[in-house]
Amino acid sequence: MENGFVKSEIKNGIGYVTFFHPQSNSLPGVLLRSLAAEIEKVGNDNEAKVIVLKSDGDKAFCAGASFDELISIKDLETGKVFFSGFAGVINAMRKAPKFVLARVHGKAVGGGVGIASSADYTYAVEGAGVKLSELAVGIGPFVVGPAVERKVGKSAFCQLTINATEWQTAQWAKEKGLYAELFDSVEAMDKGIDELANRLAKSNPEAMAMLKKIMWEGTENWDTLLLERAAMSGKLVISEFTINAINKFKQKA
Repeated sequence: MENGFVKSEIKNGIGYVTFFHPQSNSLPGVLLRSLAAEIEKVGNDNEAKVIVLKSDGDKAFCAGASFDELISIKDLETGKVFFSGFAGVINAMRKAPKFVLARVHGKAVGGGVGIASSADYTYAVEGAGVKLSELAVGIGPFVVGPAVERKVGKSAFCQLTINATEWQTAQWAKEKGLYAELFDSVEAMDKGIDELANRLAKSNPEAMAMLKKIMWEGTENWDTLLLERAAMSGKLVISEFTINAINKFKQKA
Protein backbone atom coordinates (compact mmCIF):
# COMPACT_ATOMS: atom_id res chain seq x y z
CA MET A 1 0.00 0.00 0.00
CA GLU A 2 2.81 2.46 0.78
CA ASN A 3 3.98 2.26 -2.85
CA GLY A 4 0.46 2.33 -4.25
CA PHE A 5 -1.17 -0.17 -6.59
CA VAL A 6 -3.05 -0.71 -9.82
CA LYS A 7 -5.61 -3.49 -10.06
CA SER A 8 -8.47 -4.60 -12.26
CA GLU A 9 -11.43 -6.94 -12.19
CA ILE A 10 -14.30 -7.78 -14.51
CA LYS A 11 -17.84 -8.19 -13.19
CA ASN A 12 -20.96 -8.70 -15.29
CA GLY A 13 -19.27 -7.42 -18.42
CA ILE A 14 -17.82 -4.31 -16.71
CA GLY A 15 -14.06 -3.96 -16.39
CA TYR A 16 -13.00 -1.96 -13.32
CA VAL A 17 -9.49 -0.47 -13.31
CA THR A 18 -8.42 1.10 -10.01
CA PHE A 19 -5.25 2.97 -9.05
CA PHE A 20 -4.04 4.25 -5.68
CA HIS A 21 -1.10 6.04 -4.14
CA PRO A 22 -0.99 7.27 -0.51
CA GLN A 23 0.22 10.73 -1.60
CA SER A 24 -3.15 11.97 -2.90
CA ASN A 25 -3.13 9.41 -5.71
CA SER A 26 -0.12 11.06 -7.32
CA LEU A 27 1.47 8.86 -9.94
CA PRO A 28 5.12 7.77 -10.03
CA GLY A 29 6.46 6.19 -13.21
CA VAL A 30 5.95 2.60 -12.14
CA LEU A 31 2.24 3.18 -11.45
CA LEU A 32 1.79 5.05 -14.73
CA ARG A 33 3.21 2.10 -16.65
CA SER A 34 1.08 -0.34 -14.68
CA LEU A 35 -2.04 1.73 -15.23
CA ALA A 36 -1.51 1.90 -18.99
CA ALA A 37 -0.87 -1.85 -19.13
CA GLU A 38 -3.97 -2.64 -17.08
CA ILE A 39 -6.22 -0.46 -19.24
CA GLU A 40 -4.83 -2.12 -22.35
CA LYS A 41 -5.32 -5.59 -20.85
CA VAL A 42 -8.94 -4.98 -19.90
CA GLY A 43 -9.57 -3.25 -23.20
CA ASN A 44 -8.47 -6.39 -25.04
CA ASP A 45 -10.44 -8.79 -22.81
CA ASN A 46 -13.61 -9.88 -24.59
CA GLU A 47 -15.32 -10.42 -21.25
CA ALA A 48 -15.29 -6.67 -20.57
CA LYS A 49 -17.73 -4.62 -22.65
CA VAL A 50 -17.04 -1.28 -20.95
CA ILE A 51 -14.30 0.07 -18.66
CA VAL A 52 -14.76 2.04 -15.42
CA LEU A 53 -11.59 3.86 -14.37
CA LYS A 54 -11.35 5.04 -10.78
CA SER A 55 -8.94 5.75 -7.95
CA ASP A 56 -9.09 4.51 -4.37
CA GLY A 57 -9.30 6.46 -1.14
CA ASP A 58 -11.61 9.30 -0.18
CA LYS A 59 -9.50 12.39 -0.95
CA ALA A 60 -8.10 13.47 -4.34
CA PHE A 61 -8.96 11.63 -7.53
CA CYS A 62 -5.41 12.21 -8.76
CA ALA A 63 -2.75 14.76 -7.82
CA GLY A 64 -0.85 14.23 -11.06
CA ALA A 65 2.89 13.58 -11.25
CA SER A 66 4.76 12.38 -8.19
CA PHE A 67 6.86 15.32 -6.95
CA ASP A 68 9.25 12.93 -5.24
CA GLU A 69 10.00 11.37 -8.59
CA LEU A 70 10.15 14.70 -10.42
CA ILE A 71 12.82 16.01 -8.08
CA SER A 72 14.88 12.84 -8.55
CA ILE A 73 15.16 13.25 -12.33
CA LYS A 74 18.69 14.28 -13.31
CA ASP A 75 18.86 13.85 -17.10
CA LEU A 76 16.74 14.44 -20.18
CA GLU A 77 16.18 10.78 -21.06
CA THR A 78 14.93 9.92 -17.56
CA GLY A 79 12.62 12.92 -17.70
CA LYS A 80 11.26 11.91 -21.08
CA VAL A 81 10.65 8.35 -19.88
CA PHE A 82 8.77 9.59 -16.81
CA PHE A 83 6.44 11.93 -18.71
CA SER A 84 5.96 9.25 -21.35
CA GLY A 85 4.11 7.38 -18.61
CA PHE A 86 1.24 9.86 -18.86
CA ALA A 87 1.35 9.51 -22.65
CA GLY A 88 0.99 5.75 -22.21
CA VAL A 89 -2.09 6.08 -20.01
CA ILE A 90 -3.79 8.59 -22.31
CA ASN A 91 -3.07 6.51 -25.40
CA ALA A 92 -4.27 3.32 -23.71
CA MET A 93 -7.58 5.02 -22.91
CA ARG A 94 -7.79 6.47 -26.42
CA LYS A 95 -7.10 3.17 -28.17
CA ALA A 96 -9.16 0.86 -25.95
CA PRO A 97 -11.92 -0.51 -28.22
CA LYS A 98 -14.43 0.10 -25.43
CA PHE A 99 -15.89 3.17 -23.80
CA VAL A 100 -13.99 4.32 -20.71
CA LEU A 101 -16.09 5.83 -17.93
CA ALA A 102 -14.11 7.82 -15.35
CA ARG A 103 -15.17 8.14 -11.72
CA VAL A 104 -13.78 11.40 -10.29
CA HIS A 105 -14.54 11.33 -6.56
CA GLY A 106 -12.28 14.24 -5.60
CA LYS A 107 -10.01 16.97 -6.94
CA ALA A 108 -7.91 16.45 -10.04
CA VAL A 109 -4.57 18.18 -10.61
CA GLY A 110 -2.23 18.20 -13.60
CA GLY A 111 -1.99 14.70 -14.98
CA GLY A 112 -5.18 13.84 -13.12
CA VAL A 113 -7.04 16.37 -15.27
CA GLY A 114 -5.48 14.69 -18.30
CA ILE A 115 -6.75 11.29 -17.22
CA ALA A 116 -10.25 12.62 -16.52
CA SER A 117 -10.21 14.30 -19.95
CA SER A 118 -9.17 11.11 -21.72
CA ALA A 119 -12.23 9.15 -20.62
CA ASP A 120 -15.14 8.91 -23.01
CA TYR A 121 -17.65 9.81 -20.28
CA THR A 122 -16.61 11.34 -16.98
CA TYR A 123 -18.64 11.39 -13.77
CA ALA A 124 -17.69 13.66 -10.87
CA VAL A 125 -18.87 14.92 -7.51
CA GLU A 126 -19.45 18.60 -6.84
CA GLY A 127 -16.22 18.91 -4.88
CA ALA A 128 -14.07 17.65 -7.77
CA GLY A 129 -12.35 20.88 -8.73
CA VAL A 130 -9.62 20.91 -11.39
CA LYS A 131 -6.27 22.65 -11.74
CA LEU A 132 -3.41 22.45 -14.24
CA SER A 133 -0.61 23.43 -11.88
CA GLU A 134 2.37 22.60 -14.11
CA LEU A 135 3.42 26.16 -14.95
CA ALA A 136 3.54 26.97 -11.23
CA VAL A 137 6.42 24.50 -10.83
CA GLY A 138 8.28 25.50 -13.98
CA ILE A 139 6.98 23.03 -16.54
CA GLY A 140 3.74 22.91 -18.54
CA PRO A 141 0.85 20.54 -19.29
CA PHE A 142 2.47 19.42 -22.52
CA VAL A 143 1.58 15.72 -22.49
CA VAL A 144 -1.97 16.05 -21.13
CA GLY A 145 -2.64 19.21 -23.14
CA PRO A 146 -4.04 17.54 -26.26
CA ALA A 147 -6.48 15.46 -24.19
CA VAL A 148 -7.63 18.42 -22.10
CA GLU A 149 -7.95 20.74 -25.09
CA ARG A 150 -9.91 18.11 -27.03
CA LYS A 151 -12.44 17.97 -24.19
CA VAL A 152 -12.80 21.59 -23.07
CA GLY A 153 -11.62 23.59 -26.10
CA LYS A 154 -8.59 25.81 -26.58
CA SER A 155 -9.92 28.82 -24.65
CA ALA A 156 -10.70 26.86 -21.47
CA PHE A 157 -7.43 24.93 -21.80
CA CYS A 158 -5.50 28.20 -21.98
CA GLN A 159 -7.38 29.48 -18.94
CA LEU A 160 -6.41 26.40 -16.93
CA THR A 161 -2.81 26.50 -18.15
CA ILE A 162 -2.13 30.20 -17.57
CA ASN A 163 -3.93 30.54 -14.22
CA ALA A 164 -1.98 27.61 -12.87
CA THR A 165 -2.43 28.20 -9.14
CA GLU A 166 -6.21 28.63 -9.12
CA TRP A 167 -8.83 25.90 -8.84
CA GLN A 168 -11.72 25.77 -11.26
CA THR A 169 -14.91 24.31 -9.81
CA ALA A 170 -16.50 21.04 -10.84
CA GLN A 171 -19.42 23.07 -12.18
CA TRP A 172 -16.98 24.98 -14.42
CA ALA A 173 -15.57 21.66 -15.62
CA LYS A 174 -19.07 20.41 -16.43
CA GLU A 175 -19.95 23.59 -18.31
CA LYS A 176 -16.78 23.19 -20.39
CA GLY A 177 -17.56 19.55 -21.22
CA LEU A 178 -14.91 17.85 -19.09
CA TYR A 179 -17.48 16.32 -16.74
CA ALA A 180 -20.56 14.76 -18.31
CA GLU A 181 -22.49 14.52 -15.04
CA LEU A 182 -22.15 15.98 -11.54
CA PHE A 183 -23.47 14.50 -8.29
CA ASP A 184 -23.81 15.79 -4.75
CA SER A 185 -22.45 12.58 -3.22
CA VAL A 186 -20.16 9.67 -4.08
CA GLU A 187 -23.06 7.28 -3.47
CA ALA A 188 -25.25 9.04 -6.03
CA MET A 189 -22.36 9.12 -8.50
CA ASP A 190 -21.69 5.40 -8.10
CA LYS A 191 -25.36 4.66 -8.72
CA GLY A 192 -25.23 6.70 -11.92
CA ILE A 193 -22.07 4.94 -13.08
CA ASP A 194 -23.55 1.51 -12.36
CA GLU A 195 -26.68 2.32 -14.35
CA LEU A 196 -24.80 3.47 -17.45
CA ALA A 197 -22.10 0.80 -17.25
CA ASN A 198 -24.70 -1.95 -17.01
CA ARG A 199 -26.61 -0.55 -20.00
CA LEU A 200 -23.43 -0.38 -22.03
CA ALA A 201 -22.45 -3.92 -21.02
CA LYS A 202 -25.62 -5.08 -22.77
CA SER A 203 -25.05 -2.91 -25.86
CA ASN A 204 -23.53 -4.06 -29.16
CA PRO A 205 -19.73 -4.31 -28.66
CA GLU A 206 -19.06 -3.88 -32.38
CA ALA A 207 -21.17 -0.73 -32.56
CA MET A 208 -19.44 0.74 -29.49
CA ALA A 209 -15.99 -0.02 -30.92
CA MET A 210 -16.93 1.69 -34.18
CA LEU A 211 -18.31 4.70 -32.34
CA LYS A 212 -15.21 4.94 -30.18
CA LYS A 213 -13.02 5.04 -33.26
CA ILE A 214 -15.14 7.80 -34.81
CA MET A 215 -15.16 9.82 -31.60
CA TRP A 216 -11.35 9.86 -31.52
CA GLU A 217 -10.83 10.70 -35.19
CA GLY A 218 -7.99 13.16 -35.67
CA THR A 219 -5.89 11.82 -32.79
CA GLU A 220 -4.09 9.13 -34.79
CA ASN A 221 -0.80 11.03 -34.41
CA TRP A 222 -0.89 11.00 -30.61
CA ASP A 223 1.48 8.04 -30.29
CA THR A 224 4.16 10.32 -31.72
CA LEU A 225 2.83 13.69 -30.55
CA LEU A 226 2.61 12.83 -26.85
CA LEU A 227 6.15 11.43 -26.83
CA GLU A 228 7.38 14.68 -28.40
CA ARG A 229 5.54 16.55 -25.66
CA ALA A 230 7.10 14.26 -23.03
CA ALA A 231 10.53 15.33 -24.26
CA MET A 232 9.55 18.98 -23.73
CA SER A 233 8.61 18.28 -20.12
CA GLY A 234 11.70 16.13 -19.66
CA LYS A 235 13.92 19.02 -20.73
CA LEU A 236 12.24 21.54 -18.44
CA VAL A 237 12.13 19.32 -15.34
CA ILE A 238 15.93 19.23 -15.10
CA SER A 239 16.31 23.01 -15.44
CA GLU A 240 17.52 25.01 -12.46
CA PHE A 241 14.33 27.06 -12.48
CA THR A 242 12.08 24.01 -12.23
CA ILE A 243 14.21 22.24 -9.61
CA ASN A 244 14.03 25.34 -7.39
CA ALA A 245 10.30 25.74 -7.98
CA ILE A 246 9.53 22.12 -7.08
CA ASN A 247 11.67 22.31 -3.95
CA LYS A 248 9.83 25.46 -2.84
CA PHE A 249 6.51 23.78 -3.47
CA LYS A 250 7.51 20.70 -1.47
CA GLN A 251 8.59 22.90 1.46
CA LYS A 252 5.14 24.49 1.56
CA ALA A 253 3.34 21.16 1.34
